[in-house]
Amino acid sequence: MDISSRRLPLAIIAILLAILVVQYVASPAPNQSRLIDPMTCEIYSQVEPGGAREYSGEFDQKCVDLRELAP
Repeated sequence: MDISSRRLPLAIIAILLAILVVQYVASPAPNQSRLIDPMTCEIYSQVEPGGAREYSGEFDQKCVDLRELAP
């Protein structure tokens, strides 16, 4: 594909739009925040401030690594 062709810019725009759509679909709902429990490094969701925590069973790897380094 030649850089001066009309297909290259359209292909690049299509790829960038696809990336944006994937990021939008993969992001959590705006009213639901994903937080990290500082004691266990487990990721949880909280629908309302002060509401119940819903743990996902996943752990934040950076938090776990930092806790292993701490004395």
